[in-house]
Amino acid sequence: MDTDWMEVGKCKDLSPSIFFPSDGVGVQEAQRICAECPVSEACLEYALAERVDHGVWGGKSERERRRILRRRRVGLSVVGVGV
Repeated sequence: MDTDWMEVGKCKDLSPSIFFPSDGVGVQEAQRICAECPVSEACLEYALAERVDHGVWGGKSERERRRILRRRRVGLSVVGVGV
């Protein structure tokens, strides 16, 4: 998977610890940074495709990414039902 987008991410020059917080307040801080990032969508898709389990990626926490993946799986299985 292409990772060239990482070079222009707002997180590029920040401490990785910001994006791997230990509490909800830290998650919100990371999400604020991601909200202004020009590559947050590519970042999120990378984390989803690579099944990254930890940290905030593309403005989404681990729990939020699991929900997105679950919805996508359900959506695909529903689409496949009528075929």
